[in-house]
Amino acid sequence: MSTPTVQHTDKSVFQIPQRRMGRNERSVRMLLASAGVGVEGKQAFDLDVHDSRFYRRILQQGSLGMGESYMDGWWDCSSIDSLTTRLLQANLDEILRHNPQFWLQVLRTRLFNLQSSHRAYQVADMHYNLGNDLFVMMLDSRMCYSCGYWKDASDLEQAQLNKLDLLCRKLALQPGEQVLDIGCGWGSFAQYAASHHGVKVTGVTVSREQQVLAEERCRGLPVDIRLQDYRDIMGQFDKVVSVGMFEHVGLKNYTAYFSMVQRVLKPDGVFVLHTIATDRQVEATDPWIERYIFPNGKLPTLAQIAWACEPHFVVEDVQNFGTDYDTTLLAWQQRFSVAWPELQQRYTARFRRMWEYYLLTCAGAFRSRQLQLFQLVLRQRNRQRQRYDAPR
Repeated sequence: MSTPTVQHTDKSVFQIPQRRMGRNERSVRMLLASAGVGVEGKQAFDLDVHDSRFYRRILQQGSLGMGESYMDGWWDCSSIDSLTTRLLQANLDEILRHNPQFWLQVLRTRLFNLQSSHRAYQVADMHYNLGNDLFVMMLDSRMCYSCGYWKDASDLEQAQLNKLDLLCRKLALQPGEQVLDIGCGWGSFAQYAASHHGVKVTGVTVSREQQVLAEERCRGLPVDIRLQDYRDIMGQFDKVVSVGMFEHVGLKNYTAYFSMVQRVLKPDGVFVLHTIATDRQVEATDPWIERYIFPNGKLPTLAQIAWACEPHFVVEDVQNFGTDYDTTLLAWQQRFSVAWPELQQRYTARFRRMWEYYLLTCAGAFRSRQLQLFQLVLRQRNRQRQRYDAPR
């Protein structure tokens, strides 16, 4: 009796071993084959499956099962970023989305405000407070934990310097201005803007670890770092910037967010919003990302941002350089890998697989163009203002 085979255009990529397969394995192999991905193949994006329970787990749990089974060592891949790109471009994420884990997340998103004020600090507890040693070793010297701008840059250091310079030019900073930095991280923008443009910066973060290190790095500069939820911000500012924080606001809170910015921004001020976005609306956050990386996070679409800010602001400029996040994430992954011999004294091997999976799958998602990176320049409505020509 002949061994059953699955037809594929490139037999070197996908081959069935000489053994009997179960229904779950056969189904998963066929799904992978539709994306040109094989098992035990020779391509860098092929999977090496070490535990046959992997197949059932994928069908039952989708992306959550994919990520957790990698953390558990059930499979490996030489190029997880390339694998992710192929799976997303073949829309396998949508096919595997129809599982209880995803629909439970959809239900939670519909019923609850997952980004309410009493939940605001949860992402810091799980992610941003992991340990400053991890982020110091993974990020550039200024500790920018957001997409670098790789135009005319050949390394991470220059790309992040370019990004900070671009933000300052879009804000048109002037000496002595009061600037609000919503989600200031470890103070990279605050330190740069105060040092190079002579402005006074108020930064807010929900992470105590970030606040402590940001205060240390900005010592001697006119910078005030506050442990504070954005809903509690008071005062008046000439300029407002938010870099990589809007992803934690959530659709139910967009009106409150933009209302707050309008309230604290002076009439002729400028607001620059830098955020990751999805190419189309998805009801819930990926269950694996939600559980292990960014709890209560929710990526917007450009349409949702435009709808939410319309009553408050005019959109002067939109720039998309999402492909630069692919390069940024790979640079972080390389630095993390080099630093691992020292980091492993504090972090487990399972954490290493989790963190690598996070960085590489996100790189693949940006490469597939499912994820974007937008910078928007916003100014208040009903104000006389001069023509704005956004720098690049």
